[in-house]
Amino acid sequence: MRMQVNLNQVIEQVGKDKGIDKEVLIAALEEAMVQAAKKKLGVKDGLEAAYNPEMGEIEVFQYKEVVESVEDPSVQMSLEEAQELDPEAVVGDKMGIKVDTSDFGRIAAQAAKQVIIQKVKDAERENIYMDYKDRKGEVVNGMVQRFERGDIIVNLGKVEALLPREEQVPRESYRPGDRIRAYILDVKRVPRGPQIILSRTHPNFLIRLFELEVPEVSERIVEIRSAAREPGERAKIAVSSSDLDVDPVGACVGMRGSRVQSVVQELRGERIDIIPWSPDPAKFVCNALAPAEISRVLMDEENKTMEVIVPDDQLSLAIGKKGQNVRLASRLTGWKIDVLSQARAQERNEAARRSLMEIPGISEIAAEILFVEGYRSAQEIAQADPEEIGQIEGIGPEKGRALVEAARGLMAAKEQELMAAQEAVLSQVEGVGEKTLALLKEHGIRTIHQLAESDLDSLTAVPGIGPKKGEALIEAARRAVAHQHGGASGDEAQSGDSSGTPE
Repeated sequence: MRMQVNLNQVIEQVGKDKGIDKEVLIAALEEAMVQAAKKKLGVKDGLEAAYNPEMGEIEVFQYKEVVESVEDPSVQMSLEEAQELDPEAVVGDKMGIKVDTSDFGRIAAQAAKQVIIQKVKDAERENIYMDYKDRKGEVVNGMVQRFERGDIIVNLGKVEALLPREEQVPRESYRPGDRIRAYILDVKRVPRGPQIILSRTHPNFLIRLFELEVPEVSERIVEIRSAAREPGERAKIAVSSSDLDVDPVGACVGMRGSRVQSVVQELRGERIDIIPWSPDPAKFVCNALAPAEISRVLMDEENKTMEVIVPDDQLSLAIGKKGQNVRLASRLTGWKIDVLSQARAQERNEAARRSLMEIPGISEIAAEILFVEGYRSAQEIAQADPEEIGQIEGIGPEKGRALVEAARGLMAAKEQELMAAQEAVLSQVEGVGEKTLALLKEHGIRTIHQLAESDLDSLTAVPGIGPKKGEALIEAARRAVAHQHGGASGDEAQSGDSSGTPE
C-alpha cells in the first residue's frame, strides 16, 4: 500500500458508511502515519503529521532543533543545514523536514488499519451513546439475541441492549429470535461501549404502552397521573382529562375494551384497573380501592395515612388477594392505607371510649368530645399538651388541665400496678427470694425478661450474687420466659380479617 494514493475519496466513503466525522478519520490517519514514521525512522519524538486535502495525502514532518554542534542527528541539525532550507534560520529554531513516506509500505498500512479500526469502534460507540442517551423513557422493539446468567441480551439493530433478570416479568419466558418490546430504563457509558438497560416491569412501561395505544393520551387530552404495578399480575393507572367531553377511563378502555386489551396482551395477561384521578385525596383513595364500597375515610394529612372503613362483606374485596389491591392503591395514591371492617372499627372505637372513660372525673360527654377530636386512649390524653386539650370546644382550659393531670395519675398508677405484677412474677423464679429480689430491684432488674437477658458479669457484680448463683438465676429466668411463650403460643388473639395493612 502506498500512502500517496488520494485519500479524499476513502475518507468520504468510510465517513459515510460508518457515520463518522471526517475530522475523526483524518486525526486517526495522521496518528497512524506518525506511528509508522517512528517505527521506520527509529525516533521517538519530533514527528508530526498533517492532512493535505489538495494532495489527498498525509504529510509527515520531522522537527529538529538548530544547534551549533550536532550531538543527536535524529533530533538536531547544524546551522548550515538549516540555512540551506531557510536562509534566515538561527540557532534554537525548530525546523520541519518533510519525510518521504513512499517507502513506508506495509508498516504504514498496518498502523493505519489498526488506528482506523480502533477509531471507527470508538466513534461508533460514541454515536450509539449519543443516539440513545436522550431516549431514556422510550419503548423500543428488539429481538432476543441470547441469555447471560439470567439476563436477556436484546438486539435493537445497531446495538445490543440488556434486559436484567430483575427487570423481567417473572411469568414471561423467551427464546432466541423472539420479538420483544421494552422500556429504556437507563443508558450508561462503560469501557466496552454504551450499555442500554431495558425494563418490562417499570410502571412507566405501562404508561408508555397506553400512550402508544390511546391517541388521547399521546395528545395530552387524557393524562395518566400515576401508575402502580405488580408485574405480571395486576396494575392500576390513574387518569384525568383536560376536556370535559372526553371520559378518561372510556378513552383508555376503548371500544369494547380494544385499547386496554392491546396493552394487556403486550403484558401477557396482566390485569389493569383504570382509575379516575381526583384532586381530593379521600375520593382518589376510594376510587383506587374500587370495586370495593367505602363507608368512611379518616385522614391524617401530617403522616399522609388514611384509615378506610368498609362494610364487613367488602373487606376481602378492598384488601385483595394477599393484600394486593390495597397495596397497589397505596402506591398509586401515595398514601399509606389501612382498611378496617365496620365491625372491627366499631370494636376499636368502643375500646377507645372505654379507655377514655377510665380517666378519673371524666364525663361521657367529655369522653365523646375527646373521641371525636381523635383521642383514642387515656394514654394519649396523658401525653397531650394541657393547653391543647383546653382549647377544644366543650372542654375549656381548667377542665383540660384537670383531665390531663387525672390521665397522668391514672397511667402512673397503672405503671405501678404493672411493675408490681412483673415483680411478683420475678419473685416466682427459682432462686429468687425476698433478699435476692430486693438486690435485683436495687440494680434495675424488675422483670424476668430483664433477668433472662442479663449479662453474667454484670449480674455477678451485684453484691451478694456470685458467679454460680448468677448463672443459675439467668438459666431459671430463661426457662420461665420459654415456658410463658410456650403457653401463649396456642392462645394468640384472633386478629380476624379486618386488618387492612398489607403484609
